[in-house]
Amino acid sequence: MASKMKSKLTEAEMDVLEIMIGSGPKTFTLLYSITRDGCNATTFHQKCDNQGATLTVLYNPQGSVYGGYAGFNWPGPGVWANDSKSFLFQLKFSGKKKERRFNNKNFTYSYYGSNNHGPYFGNGDLITFSGTINPSKGVFVLNGSSASATYDIHGLQADDITNGNLNVTELEVYKVTDGARRIVLTKPWRRTPDWNEKFLCELTKEMENMSPVIETLNAYRILLLGPVGSGKSSFCNTLTSVFRGRITQRAICGSGNRSTTTLYQPYNIRTRQGSDLKMLICDTRGLEEHPGIGPIDVNFLVDGHVPDMYEFNPEIPIDLSVPEFQLKPSLSQKVHCVAFTLDAASLDDIPSNVMTKIIDIANICKRKQIPQAILLTKIDTIDETVDGSVKQTFDSWKIHEHVKKASKLLGLTENLVLPVKNYSSESMVDDDVNILALLALRQIVYFVEDHLENVHMTESISVRRMQTANSDSGNRTDSGVDDIPLNVMAKVSNSNGKSNKSKK
Repeated sequence: MASKMKSKLTEAEMDVLEIMIGSGPKTFTLLYSITRDGCNATTFHQKCDNQGATLTVLYNPQGSVYGGYAGFNWPGPGVWANDSKSFLFQLKFSGKKKERRFNNKNFTYSYYGSNNHGPYFGNGDLITFSGTINPSKGVFVLNGSSASATYDIHGLQADDITNGNLNVTELEVYKVTDGARRIVLTKPWRRTPDWNEKFLCELTKEMENMSPVIETLNAYRILLLGPVGSGKSSFCNTLTSVFRGRITQRAICGSGNRSTTTLYQPYNIRTRQGSDLKMLICDTRGLEEHPGIGPIDVNFLVDGHVPDMYEFNPEIPIDLSVPEFQLKPSLSQKVHCVAFTLDAASLDDIPSNVMTKIIDIANICKRKQIPQAILLTKIDTIDETVDGSVKQTFDSWKIHEHVKKASKLLGLTENLVLPVKNYSSESMVDDDVNILALLALRQIVYFVEDHLENVHMTESISVRRMQTANSDSGNRTDSGVDDIPLNVMAKVSNSNGKSNKSKK
């Protein structure tokens, strides 16, 4: 069970450290924190001695996270521990993920026991502090040292780990024991009816009966956007599989650094009875580091200027000179909702320039008042329980944490983040996978309906204003002024002004 005391070490970081330590699942219990207990050597020993294996973690103001692992009790005063399991590690450097384990190359000097020191690793490799350190404006300037003597730091300098100083905002020590970390939620983090065959039928029927609120509109148009490999095309296939009752492969899926999808391709969703849903799921080229589609392409795309089946040039954005460019798109050609697909297991690994593209596109949609959602894909890869039973999705604290993280990445509320599990290795459809996909689709369609109601209201207001303006124009006295063009009126007005001035 994870510590009840508040700690800075995230569950994802615990997962990484668990692998570094080896020998199976681990529980991390917070023993000591300098912000809570004070940065004092005596206090450190009172709380951390005779606790077995411990993990020391330092956090600095630059966003770096590093520390050391001791596989046994901290030794007595003046005694060196001989521990082949010990290691130093790095999790982040200047806010960026840098996950490295630095192995012990001289077990004789693994870590040292000193009543006047805090955690002391190696022969000078990571000596945290001695005596008492008081903070200044939230920063503890530790009086220890960092070097490379006992542990192999792969040719790096200590500065490449500590940013050249031992100033920290927090230092934590955890007791490490064998056993799986589990957090049991008292209630689901998102409520749904009971998952059963009846609920599946209700969801399916509701989607089959959905019809645009604007009569002139034939189908909702939902655009999927996301990094390469995030599961856009797989989600298209998952939805078509749900309604066909078998695994489908209409959208071509692949792996690698380049987008398999090159066209702007809308997919209709056909039911078992042969009728189409009143919606189009639009797949397009994945967002890549260099080159690839960007905000300019998407700006034209959501406005309906890009025709169906258009093949994007990854080197050159689309513009008005392209022969296929739709100059006057109808409402049916415009995008009614943008759903960003993000891989739950890779939220921390999205390249910075791809993330910039996503944020820019999200801002374009906000300005145009186009609804957005996030499809959080591959959730089965971050929680073994959900991998075994998708029905546990809304009982999983791990998935809830990733939903929160995705929400913060794009600045969207949590209820706009929709977890899904795409079909990938299956040969038969699964009711629970179908229900989760339908819950996501239903919520997106609800967003589309709200958007189209706003569009309809805006158009109605515009029509009423025009009617009022025409009515006011018809009520004017018949002086012949209405027939005079505005530019002529301006000239007459200026002329009269000059004439009046000359008379004076």
